[in-house]
Amino acid sequence: MKAGGVLERRRAAEFSAALPARKLTGYAAVFDQETRIAGFTEVIRPGAFKASLAGRDILALVDHDPARLLARTKSGTLRLEEDAKGLFFEIALPDTIEARDILTLAERGDIGGMSFGFTVATGGEGWHGQKRELRAVVLHEISVVHAWPAYEGTTVEPRAKLPRLTAARRFLETV
Repeated sequence: MKAGGVLERRRAAEFSAALPARKLTGYAAVFDQETRIAGFTEVIRPGAFKASLAGRDILALVDHDPARLLARTKSGTLRLEEDAKGLFFEIALPDTIEARDILTLAERGDIGGMSFGFTVATGGEGWHGQKRELRAVVLHEISVVHAWPAYEGTTVEPRAKLPRLTAARRFLETV
């Protein structure tokens, strides 16, 4: 510091800290993976969810229970997209006891996987003996499942952003 100079200090007078964004991401369904359902084998083909993702309000639930809502596409708290692997999801978890419990279980690796609730679109399935091929479905919900998902390839992982400090207003303090 030069002699005779004025020492300047700055501090944040007002600030807000954003809480970590609590999210779950993964795949609610995977393509081209056979699974045994009751007395038949089922496989989901790429494009099966495409029509459903255009403008429908789809829910994210716990164990397919509509009373255990985590997110929905209409509010922007659930994001869904088809990619080469399957039906990718991102859930922005609410600040509820159940969501905190789900996040804790996911962080520990205790969640069984993901599932989805659907109806078959007209002409959206094909049967080849005891093998069912899903080509177009009407997606109603995806679910975090505690125990055993029907499709073993589904995934659910916790994601969190680090807290961020935002200065809302700063002012000069001169000594």
